[in-house]
Amino acid sequence: MGLGVKKGDKVEIVAGKDKGKSGKILVVNYTKRNVIVDGINLVKKHMRQRGENAPGGIKEIPAPVDVSNVALYCSKCGKGVKFGVKLLKDKTKIRVCKKCQQTI
Repeated sequence: MGLGVKKGDKVEIVAGKDKGKSGKILVVNYTKRNVIVDGINLVKKHMRQRGENAPGGIKEIPAPVDVSNVALYCSKCGKGVKFGVKLLKDKTKIRVCKKCQQTI
């Protein structure tokens, strides 16, 4: 069971408070069907000081976004797009943009 996205993919947010922004996927959680995107859905977390090297304070960290709210980013189209899977002759699968047929 795949979600269609993987770590390192560039995605665009299609719904929610960060709609229209794009970023790189840092973490994919397959069981909860959500992803953490760099710089998207930032929440403030109060951190306790953990010794001299780890000071405390309020830090902004990215929170998970449901996978249904992200779309793969196509560099040729310049936006988040739907994608399909194409099977090559050597039995490998690649993801292609539905509009321009470019490899994502």
